[in-house]
Amino acid sequence: MNGFMILVLALVYFAIGYKFYGGFIARFFKVDDNLPTPAVENNDGVDYVPTHPAVLFGHHFASIAGAGPIIGPIIACKFGWIPALIWILVGCVFVGAVHDFAALFLSVRNKGKSIGYVIEGLMSIWGRQMFLFFCWACLILVVAVFGLLVATTFAMSPSVATASIIFILMAPVFGFLTSRGVSLKIASCIFVPLVFATVYIAAVYPLNIAEIFNLSEEQVKNVWLIFLAVYALVASVTPVQWLLQPRDYLSSYLLYVMIALGIVGIMVYNPEIKMTGYKGLVVTDAVGNSSYLFPELFILIACGACSGFHSLVSSGTTSKQIRSEKDMQIVGYGAMIVEGILGVMSLIAVIYLTDDSFAEVGKNQVMAFSKGISAFVGELGLPQHIVEVFISLSISAFMLTSLDTATRLGRFVWQELFSPSYSYASGTGISVINHREYSAKTVKIIGIIRKIVANPVVASLLVVCLAGFLVATGSANTIWPVFGASNQLLASLTLLAITLYLMQKGCSIMVTFIPTVLMMIMSIWGLVQLVNKFIISNMVITVTSIFLIVMAVLMVILSFIVMYRNMKIRRFG
Repeated sequence: MNGFMILVLALVYFAIGYKFYGGFIARFFKVDDNLPTPAVENNDGVDYVPTHPAVLFGHHFASIAGAGPIIGPIIACKFGWIPALIWILVGCVFVGAVHDFAALFLSVRNKGKSIGYVIEGLMSIWGRQMFLFFCWACLILVVAVFGLLVATTFAMSPSVATASIIFILMAPVFGFLTSRGVSLKIASCIFVPLVFATVYIAAVYPLNIAEIFNLSEEQVKNVWLIFLAVYALVASVTPVQWLLQPRDYLSSYLLYVMIALGIVGIMVYNPEIKMTGYKGLVVTDAVGNSSYLFPELFILIACGACSGFHSLVSSGTTSKQIRSEKDMQIVGYGAMIVEGILGVMSLIAVIYLTDDSFAEVGKNQVMAFSKGISAFVGELGLPQHIVEVFISLSISAFMLTSLDTATRLGRFVWQELFSPSYSYASGTGISVINHREYSAKTVKIIGIIRKIVANPVVASLLVVCLAGFLVATGSANTIWPVFGASNQLLASLTLLAITLYLMQKGCSIMVTFIPTVLMMIMSIWGLVQLVNKFIISNMVITVTSIFLIVMAVLMVILSFIVMYRNMKIRRFG
């Protein structure tokens, strides 16, 4: 077995998985191309915008990918590359892609509303509020962590900052032209080459503000943090077709080319596997800290196998841009499959190293990936240094995408938190359980509060400010260990809602029930481990983990109540 063989088998496997299991899932959920989508029915030119599947795929893929499918698999190699590969292959096709598609489907069938509203229809408004608050807290952490990562990258690599700024400035021009009748094909032929020219220009003429203004590295990072905060705020309230959508579409070509170069490079280089395939259920690092294969493998590898954040993207921005239900398999299921391919490439980028070499190189996962892929691509005759810079730029572009998308999603979730109990329209297939009727006075008060605190600008500013506070206090780094478990817990709660939906529709629930149980057990198990590990040394992680466990247990209890009522209705009519 070598890197070339692993890649070929993975590509064939993913192609078969998309064609057959992805097609089965689309038929199972009864995708109907004749039904109008929310983007068509509620086209407002801001959030609800019917979008060409090629553009939407780029936006969706860029939003869910980030650096996740690179960092997670490489960290998980501490258990050996075989367990990591198995979880990526199985998880992507049968768990993650199903999770992403189903979240997108439920949102499209419910007027583009988030999973939180679907949960209200299934578990009452209390279930909705718990879920939305949890999502909002996770998104603030995402904004804080990715903001810090991007700012640090900008400070260390001025060329990355330069290219990103040019991308941001190019996006509105692209959006303006395509909205004024210029075809997507013509606009792409003009702007995509400019994107790659930008990479070259940025590498040759980097914007080094440290030298220009004589700033320290810490000061430079703070400058970029302020810039990113302003950018995220603007991107959150600007119509999607003017900034978010075109920037994601154009920058997605960087990742496509990076993946293509990586695939060709692996095939030509044909790396020999030197890393140990399986290192045991328990591994111990150099300072004596022990790691356990179960549940850590399922928490470390989120993007590339299954990630709860994807459900927020699917039901937050993507569902509002789907122009036809037939596009849901391509966008929802297909984007996750491509992310799985990237996860496999990440493994191959490091498994050609010996265990000792990986122990050192693997400390910086993005750099390890860049060095590995650039070494393979070097066999094609391209300068390894230039390729390494290009790969770093590509990864940074997608971290920036995760940042602006998470900010917009945070705005959506915050606004929904202040929405009154939602009454689902007829024909959605969801019945409201424990629906709460509000008095006229209560509705008026809620309306006043929502108008003030849930204003798009205010909601976005709150997310950015709280994320900035976490970065300033260092809490983002402190809470990072719990982020993986909370992300997978979010996936399990989304799958739980989808399972309840299928039960109410009278469908078989096995396609989502098994993944629900798996992700729920692993995420709660991981949180319990964190509590046990940090109960004395770190109160922030301990309290956060306990809160998430309690919330998960409450939502499971609500789910069992709903299941019992449904079975009782079916049995006794």
